[in-house]
Amino acid sequence: MKHKVVTHPGIVNEIIGNQINVTIVVSSGCSSCEIKGSCSVSEADKKSVLVTVTDPSMFSINDSVIIEMKQSLGTWAVLLGYVFPFLLVVSSLIILTNTELDQGIAGLISLSLLIPYYLVIYSFRNYIGSKFNYDIRA
Repeated sequence: MKHKVVTHPGIVNEIIGNQINVTIVVSSGCSSCEIKGSCSVSEADKKSVLVTVTDPSMFSINDSVIIEMKQSLGTWAVLLGYVFPFLLVVSSLIILTNTELDQGIAGLISLSLLIPYYLVIYSFRNYIGSKFNYDIRA
């Protein structure tokens, strides 16, 4: 079974070792994309992406390339960045208000739970980043 792939055209800006810095050029094609609502690329004019390749000699600066990412990775990014923190805040708020705690204090505690959540995400950034990889083709 083939995975759905999200593609964006881009231009090679820089080659650093086995990594290529590509500027993604957002076109009107983003309006017809299935995941445009959850893709931060569709909201910006240009975005830089660092892609690891096995043979950087195949590319040169100012080459036009296509950047690909599995659609499921975009879904995971939305879950980690928005859905899980939202569920954490709402569920903790419900639990804390049911314990006869003052609503203001319950709200502050619920919001403060985002700090350790995003610290954990930040501490695992290298691991998470290794799972979210782009492919590049000329």
